[in-house]
Amino acid sequence: MKKIILLTLLFFYTTFFSQTIELEFFAGPFSSPVEITHPNNDNRFFVLEKGGYIKIVNSDGSVNETPFLDITSLVLDDGERGLLGLAFHPNYSTNGFFYINYINLDGNTVIARYSVSSNPNLADSTSAMIMMTINQPFAEHKGGTLKFANDGYLYISLGDGGGGGDPFGSAQNLTIDSTNPSRVYLGKILRIDVDSATPYGIPPTNPLIGQTGKEEIWALGLRNPWKFSFNRLNGGMWLADVGQENIEEINKIDFPFSNSLTNFGWRCYEGNEIYGSTNCPELNETQTPFAQYNHTFGCSITGGYYYTGNLYPNFQNKYFFADFCSAKIGMVDISGTITWSELLPYNYITTFGEDINGELYIANIQNGNIYKIIDTSLNTSSFDRASISVYPNPASDELFIKNENNIELSSVKITDLTGKTIVNQSSQLSSITISNLSKGMYFITVETKIGNIVTSKIIKQ
Repeated sequence: MKKIILLTLLFFYTTFFSQTIELEFFAGPFSSPVEITHPNNDNRFFVLEKGGYIKIVNSDGSVNETPFLDITSLVLDDGERGLLGLAFHPNYSTNGFFYINYINLDGNTVIARYSVSSNPNLADSTSAMIMMTINQPFAEHKGGTLKFANDGYLYISLGDGGGGGDPFGSAQNLTIDSTNPSRVYLGKILRIDVDSATPYGIPPTNPLIGQTGKEEIWALGLRNPWKFSFNRLNGGMWLADVGQENIEEINKIDFPFSNSLTNFGWRCYEGNEIYGSTNCPELNETQTPFAQYNHTFGCSITGGYYYTGNLYPNFQNKYFFADFCSAKIGMVDISGTITWSELLPYNYITTFGEDINGELYIANIQNGNIYKIIDTSLNTSSFDRASISVYPNPASDELFIKNENNIELSSVKITDLTGKTIVNQSSQLSSITISNLSKGMYFITVETKIGNIVTSKIIKQ
C-alpha cells in the first residue's frame, strides 16, 4: 500500500493560485540515501547509501536483500563525506561499466570505475579502477554528482572544498599548486572522455585543452554543486549550487554546450549578489543563475530534474528541486519563476530520482524512504474517491473493492507500516486475499488506469 502525504503548492511572484500534489511511498527505509539513478532503459533503481552501499530497488518497490556493491571499508562516512555519486555508462548493457564518486579514508575525493558481474544484481567488487584522486582541504563542499550527457562525456561536480567563504579561492583558481596539484579541480565541473583512453581521455572541445593538469576543467566558480542533471529529451544541464550566507541558485545551460570556459561566479558572486571583490570578473562575464532564492525560503538547495514525464501535465515545463532544511519542494517554470510547496512533515530531502519514463522521486535522509511525486489533481473533476471503498474493515480472510461508478482500475497494493509492499495485485481487482497477513494495521491503495489513487487504513484481525 502506498502511503500518501498531502502537499499544498503555494505560488508566489506573479502566480497566485494553489495546486495539490502528493508524495507516494515507493521504497525504504535506507540508511542515509543520497542518490537514486539507473542505467539506460532499466526499470530498476540503484540507491546510494552514504556509508558505502549501493542497493537495487525493483520496479515494484521491493529492495534486493544483497547490496549491488559494498565499499563501506573504503569510505569515510562523516557529515558531507561518504559515497556520493553514481553514473552508468551509456552502453552499460553491453560493457557493464559504472562510475562512483566517494570520499576515501584519507578524506579525499575518488572517482573510480567498476564493472557488473555475471549476475546483473551484483557488481564485481574486484574490478575497481581508480581514475582520479582529488585532495580535499576540509570536510565540506564535496559536490559529488556524476552524470553522462548527450555528448557521451562524463561530467563530475566538485565543491570548493569547504572552510566557509572559499578561504583558498579554489572556485576561481586556475593556477596549479605543486604541493597539491589536484586542488585546481575544486569548485569546478570536470568533463572527461571515458572511452578514448585508460583511465580516461580529454574531450577535444574542452575549454582548457592543452593546459596540462587542468584540461579536465569544463566550468569553474562553484561553491557546492551537490546535484545537477541533464534534461533527458533535449540534453540541457540544470545545476543547483548551494549558497553561503543568503542565496541558493539554479543554473541552466542549453545543449549543445559552448566550447568556452563557463564561470558560475563563486566566490565573487553569490547568486546575482556581490560576495567578494578580489580578482573578480564583471557579473555580466559570468553565468548568472536562471533562478535563485534567499534564505527566507530555505537554506540549502537540493537539485532535481526537469520533468519530462507524461502522467502529470501540470508538472510539464518545470524543473523540480528541494530545500534541504525547510521542508519545501520548489518548481521553476520556463520563465524562471519559482513556486513552492510545503512538504510537511518531511524535510532533509537529499536527492531526486528520475525513472525511465521521466517520473520523479525524492529521498529523505532522515527516515530513509523514497517517495514518488504525483499530481492527484489530474482529472479530479470527474473522479469521486468516495465511489471506491474497501470492505469489510476490520477483515480476517478477504477484502472486497466496492466500485460504484465502475471506474477502470489498474492495481491494488497493500503495504505495512514501514512501507513494505505485502500484496501487489493487477488482476481480479474486486477482491484481495489477506488470510496470510499477520494481525495488525496496513495501508491499501487502489489505483485507477488514469493514475488516480485512493488509500485507506485497514485492520487485519
